[in-house]
Amino acid sequence: MFTLRFDMRAPASGAPARDLYAAALEMAAWGESRGCAAVVVSEHHGSPDGYLPAPLVLASAMAGRTRTLAIQVAALIVPLHDPIALAEQMAVLDLASGGRVSYVVAVGYRPEEYAMFGRDLRARGRRMDACLEAMKRAWTGEPFEFEGRRLQVTPPPLDPGGPALFMGGNSPPAIRRAARFGMGVIAEGGDPSVPDRYAAECEKAGTTPGLCIAPPAGTVSTAFVAEDPDRAWSELGPYLLHDARVYADWLGDSHTTASKSTARDVDALRAENGPYRIFTPDEAVAYVKSHGVLLLQPLCGGLPPDLAWPSLELVAGKVMPALAAG
Repeated sequence: MFTLRFDMRAPASGAPARDLYAAALEMAAWGESRGCAAVVVSEHHGSPDGYLPAPLVLASAMAGRTRTLAIQVAALIVPLHDPIALAEQMAVLDLASGGRVSYVVAVGYRPEEYAMFGRDLRARGRRMDACLEAMKRAWTGEPFEFEGRRLQVTPPPLDPGGPALFMGGNSPPAIRRAARFGMGVIAEGGDPSVPDRYAAECEKAGTTPGLCIAPPAGTVSTAFVAEDPDRAWSELGPYLLHDARVYADWLGDSHTTASKSTARDVDALRAENGPYRIFTPDEAVAYVKSHGVLLLQPLCGGLPPDLAWPSLELVAGKVMPALAAG
């Protein structure tokens, strides 16, 4: 089993953004035909390397290129948006995709993004609560008031409750919020206490626990497959390092996730044997057997598509058949 994640970074050292976006659509269609479990797109704003700022637009394009593939927006930084406009867009995408798009919502952590949209970073938790409440009411299709506005969102989504939403994050407020709103949790990973804390908060809130995914420490969040890992690290390593270093700078010392790396050069990134890995086909098969899924990020760090496709073809040509054969 494998997933495809796209954050669409396009630094000057990588491929042009137009090539990366075209490749992402091709890869989504390719993945659907080869057993991809889901495609994931992300959201951040104001990043010099062009990190995807409009995930619903890309999700819509991917939905148009596929018929059955599950699509997830993770994470959607809800407090940065007007929740009514967001509810409308999500309802339309829900209808157009046949209910295939789900969302991991989060409050975000970058002050630059909140400043860009004129939002108060310190009030992001309260803003998230207000947005979720407004979106849930909007999806009923009934008139209501929000922030002094009289409004009605039409058309309603396929399910009156709206598309599937999961809370992202490990923090106590995020876990409490998930329980209070009756949402599942997809955590950042590295904290084994998340499932127990979530279950306890659901009991307090009187809600039924939903899906809770908390990746363990050691999870490989950006995987590639190559017959010759030495050569692959020499070709792909600089792009993986760009991704790792920017994320580490964003997260700082106060955020810990299963996908965080502290490496400052390609050799150190490889030596970590951590979230960024290049497997041989046999190693990839063993990893899926022990961890359940191979998390691929084929265009990581602006990786040129010509360098990305060989890894995907090995997944389809060697890894998946070996897993199917048991």
